[in-house]
Amino acid sequence: MNFLTQLLHIAGSGAIAYITASSVRDPKTRPDVLAGFQMAESGSVPFLEALRDRANAEGDEWLAVRLDKHASDEKRHGQIFAHGLKQLNKKVIDFAKMQEKKLVDGRPDEEKRSPFFAAYFNGFSQNDLKPQNIDWTVFLASTYILELDASKDFVRIANALPNDPVSLSLKKGILSIADDETGHASYLQETMQQRLGTAKTQQLIDEWRTRKVNALMATVENFVRKGGNMGQMVEEGSPVDMAEIQAADQRAA
Repeated sequence: MNFLTQLLHIAGSGAIAYITASSVRDPKTRPDVLAGFQMAESGSVPFLEALRDRANAEGDEWLAVRLDKHASDEKRHGQIFAHGLKQLNKKVIDFAKMQEKKLVDGRPDEEKRSPFFAAYFNGFSQNDLKPQNIDWTVFLASTYILELDASKDFVRIANALPNDPVSLSLKKGILSIADDETGHASYLQETMQQRLGTAKTQQLIDEWRTRKVNALMATVENFVRKGGNMGQMVEEGSPVDMAEIQAADQRAA
């Protein structure tokens, strides 16, 4: 990774960290941040399970076992964020009720697309990225970067939360997520080194680090263009009994 890319990585990561931390600290935007994480973590489970089945079919039991744990971890992460939303009397919005998703020329509206992933996977079609088709090196390297960075991002997010009883419970959950992400990055890197060797692994990591930098810049640009509007991702949930929440936290501990 060249010096300019390193500088852009620091700048882009810093900007995203500031935006996310500010959004988490603000009670008005915190639910939307949590909802976004819940959808991202839970949404990755079917993909990882399909990759687990593919690894088994290809005779790579070692990778299959780790993908199975990865999927299980992501499912638990989604539950942690859902629990955090419940504590705020919120839940992820029911997008099935919003079937007026407008199409442009038969394609999803550009506003619904993620500028981050469009830039991160630039040059790859949706078909290329399906679990039955994705090149293992693409999956391993791209996911390694995301998991490694997420392990640090979640620590910053947890530390940005206030110290009230509800937030302290969520903070513990998010810190446990950060630990899991570190473990995921470790097995992904180990798999690359087993298959490709150290030099090729580092080359792939540098390539996807550059892609991540470009994706971060696209995300910041989109955020500024929208005037800092993240979009609504939650709706009112059922009223919460705090005694019930505290009891659940004690059982989890």
